[in-house]
Amino acid sequence: MPEWWSDVWPYLAAILPTICVGFLFYFIIKAMIEGDRRERIAQAKWEKEHQPKDSSPPK
Repeated sequence: MPEWWSDVWPYLAAILPTICVGFLFYFIIKAMIEGDRRERIAQAKWEKEHQPKDSSPPK
């Protein structure tokens, strides 16, 4: 291994867990937001399909 590796390794070992947790947090929050968006679209579609034809939309 290169000589500089022993100087860099402690810094990488310290920052790598933080970076991994950051990526994990990003993907979890992204999945939650996308799931909420899809749920809202499905809810609106369901409400539109089950709305009586002769009534106006709720206010």
